[in-house]
Amino acid sequence: MNKPNIVVLGAGYGGIMTTIKLEKILGDNDANVTLVNKHDYHYQTTWLHENAAGTLHHDRTRIPIKDVVNFNKINFVQDTVKSIEPSNKKVILEDGELTYDYLVIGLGFESATFGIEGLKEHAFSIYSINSARLIREHIEYNFARYTTEPGDRRDLLTIVVGGAGFTGIEFIAEIANRVPELCQEYDIDPEKVRVMNVEAGPAALAGFDEELVEYAMNRLEEKGVEFRLGTMIKQCNENGILVEKDGEQETIDSQNVIWAAGVTGNSIVEESGFEVSRGRVPVREDLRTPDHDNVFVVGDCAVLFNPETERPYPPTAQIAMQMADTAAHNLKQLVTNSSELETFKPNLQGTVASLGHTDAIGVVFDGKKLYGRSASIMKKVIDNRYLLKLGGIGLMLKKGKLDMFR
Repeated sequence: MNKPNIVVLGAGYGGIMTTIKLEKILGDNDANVTLVNKHDYHYQTTWLHENAAGTLHHDRTRIPIKDVVNFNKINFVQDTVKSIEPSNKKVILEDGELTYDYLVIGLGFESATFGIEGLKEHAFSIYSINSARLIREHIEYNFARYTTEPGDRRDLLTIVVGGAGFTGIEFIAEIANRVPELCQEYDIDPEKVRVMNVEAGPAALAGFDEELVEYAMNRLEEKGVEFRLGTMIKQCNENGILVEKDGEQETIDSQNVIWAAGVTGNSIVEESGFEVSRGRVPVREDLRTPDHDNVFVVGDCAVLFNPETERPYPPTAQIAMQMADTAAHNLKQLVTNSSELETFKPNLQGTVASLGHTDAIGVVFDGKKLYGRSASIMKKVIDNRYLLKLGGIGLMLKKGKLDMFR
């Protein structure tokens, strides 16, 4: 009897954890498991803002897949997914194709530009190791240009971050901490540097505790961050951005525009004919797609609504990892011909936003608020716990943030 083929697309939080869980719970004769990923590494998306600012080297964020997945049990294919053919149970890759009996889609997110003119062409986004490296190198290059080119090119020293969600706030906190170092390195007066956050909504970190948001904004303003709330970016071009507030428009000159205001599911999913809502698949309670009993979706490509709030659960690493547990369990049930599938029930353990190496805000343990160093320590504990779960104590000691009490 042929073993069923399980194919996992993407080695983000959802995909890599589904694979590792399947490796542990499936017997040798239960199924063949194949993991497909564009790169031969997994990376911590929640650390990319530090890579982009230059406060953490990207090698710390990048984890070779071979270090956490047993290639004797899991078939790894390094290739780029081009499309999925659910009717034929087939995945089309750049250099070939794969057939499957069961599929797990964990292809991650893409930046959502909301149709803003020029944003895709002229702004940077934080979505991968290489995009983060590009931002860091671009900002450093412009600081170097300022001291070598004629004229007072303040646009080279103006950093604009679009969006005051978690990614935007965490990145701008890191870049605010990095500015003094850059100024010292390139002999620049810190007073000439401008760090600005532009947010269309009325508040930063929408939906987060107001007291914690106020703390975060005060701390960042002390470091020179300028907030423009209730301000829409109308256009982006090679010279900067055009913003509008209360009907009045203003041009802001900047050579460093970073867009961090929205994400959507991977476009391949919609283009392959799956039902989507704003780019994400409205999965059933067992994480299968509405119209295919053999296809699961985890992470940023999936959307599931909280019955209490009637709002979707946030597309966080925490949720993606918990989805991985449910998806792997249900796949085990299906390949062993067990009928009982598990309902996904997220266990929201809190949220922490970093404001730099020794500062953060968070809500944990059923509503307990954390500020400053204690929140920062909690953030590092969460990060280290993930590494421990992913690859054991060896990976945590190699990649973890073990200087949390400094």
